[in-house]
Amino acid sequence: MSKSTRYNVHFAPYSLTVRVLTLINLLVNQILITETMENQDFTATILVDQSPKEAFKAITDLRAWWSASIEGVTNELNAEFTYHYQDVHYCKMKLIELIPDQKVVWEVLDNYFKFTSDKTEWIGSKPTFTVSQKGTQTEITFVHVGLVPEEECFEICKEAWTNYITKSLYNLITTGKGEPNAKEADSFDAKLVEKWKLA
Repeated sequence: MSKSTRYNVHFAPYSLTVRVLTLINLLVNQILITETMENQDFTATILVDQSPKEAFKAITDLRAWWSASIEGVTNELNAEFTYHYQDVHYCKMKLIELIPDQKVVWEVLDNYFKFTSDKTEWIGSKPTFTVSQKGTQTEITFVHVGLVPEEECFEICKEAWTNYITKSLYNLITTGKGEPNAKEADSFDAKLVEKWKLA
């Protein structure tokens, strides 16, 4: 089975035009503050040889790349599902946009981090997958809209999403086998808890 040739993780960069326009508008009427903030959302991109259809199917199979502990339906519009890891992280999400082979958007309805003082972090944010054809390959871009550097959880969440998107989801698409959290004691989440001393 063929493999992907590239992946990258980044913050969507500010263009010079946006920087200049933002400065002008800040001085006049602050029109572009929202646009500037949106550019800080965590973003990860992978490029694979598989089709958009194969990529889309893998994305919506969360138990195969994120966590076996996810409860609920993850591939139907308006369905709700939950994720949890011990008492460290719990979230409830709703699938608010589903365009076959093109786009998946979740909205975080409820969230709890044991390690943040602001208990509203993530609530209202929108993890979003966009799938597109790039020549003979397929590009999958993940943007967690609302997950920005100002968030207390940002560095931990960045490390977690980077692993799940560029490693586990990538492997599920390209080899048919992801690396989801299966057993809590041996999971990637367990390693994060130990590394960041979250327990």
